[in-house]
Amino acid sequence: MTPAPRLATPPRPHAALPPRDAAPPPVHAALRAALPSALLRPSTARALGYLLRDAAVLAGLYAFAAAADSPWLAPLFVFAEGTLFWALFVLGHDCGHGSFSRHRRLNTIVGHALHTPLLVPYHAWRLSHRRHHRHTGDVERDAVWFPLTPAQLEALPPLVRWLRLRGVLLVFPLYLLRGTPGRAHGSHYDPRCSLFAEHERGAVATSVALCALWLAALVALAAWQGPAFVARHWLAPWLVFCGWAGLVTYLHHTDPDVPWYRGAGWNPLRGALATVNRRYGVLEAVHHDAGCHVAHHLFPELPHYALRPATEALRPLLGDALRESREPVLRALVTALRRCETVPETGERVCYAPLGPPAPSGAASSPATT
Repeated sequence: MTPAPRLATPPRPHAALPPRDAAPPPVHAALRAALPSALLRPSTARALGYLLRDAAVLAGLYAFAAAADSPWLAPLFVFAEGTLFWALFVLGHDCGHGSFSRHRRLNTIVGHALHTPLLVPYHAWRLSHRRHHRHTGDVERDAVWFPLTPAQLEALPPLVRWLRLRGVLLVFPLYLLRGTPGRAHGSHYDPRCSLFAEHERGAVATSVALCALWLAALVALAAWQGPAFVARHWLAPWLVFCGWAGLVTYLHHTDPDVPWYRGAGWNPLRGALATVNRRYGVLEAVHHDAGCHVAHHLFPELPHYALRPATEALRPLLGDALRESREPVLRALVTALRRCETVPETGERVCYAPLGPPAPSGAASSPATT
């Protein structure tokens, strides 16, 4: 295969891409061949280095906050601590994909150590997240931030509908507790729910039990130091973490230009490409390049530190099929909340649109999008 030509000009910003499929990308095997093999081999030492760095920074933040003891600076410390909670969750996410280390037992130990203090049952989340990767971009089978049709939205209770359309920063704990509106998946805290096969329930029960022990430890700490102590040092940063989890995952898959597929219109490659890379400025290093999401969906086995070089290696082959946004994150969030509310009832390939006024009685349903 002849080498792909270098791009003569910088890639166009995502906002300039048309709301349609780009040219058909190369087959998945060609994409894999474009990646240096070293990127696909996780380094345990490097991953542990990132873990120790994040843990040290978080410990330093708590120490500085205690030394400052300032109510005026407390919100800044809470935001920084919650952002480090999110960074540690991303490393646990690597464990779930087996990209933290090639040693499965170490992945399991570190994954539990990083997810349990966030009340995320490691095995339950790992297994449900695997379903998301298997069906990314499929309107009918994806499990994360999939679009709903007007009829599906109308069937939701008003509060649930508001959370689904507007409560992006609030829904992560509810997703863990009850699943996603529009899908009968159940709770990540229930090993017997339909998310998990029978042979997976023991592992899920172990993760749930560890979360219960952590919750009991928080209750004991509140009894010893007072509820305000736990609220300041765990609950408030945890809420910041939940906001990051909702924001980042929502913007990965929600954009007016990102298509969704049904039935024969979907295939794994189309689904993997139906996501968008985002930039988080000075926080990108803290986020462990979580915004490089297209490469992650193409190759979930990539460790987080390989995502950016993998994106550059894939860029010449993917062309406009590599969706990227330079739009500031908060502006992108406002755009998505305004314009990405629903998709047509039919069509093998559909795009988001704002909710229109209710159709008059007897009106035809939305046409299929081709």
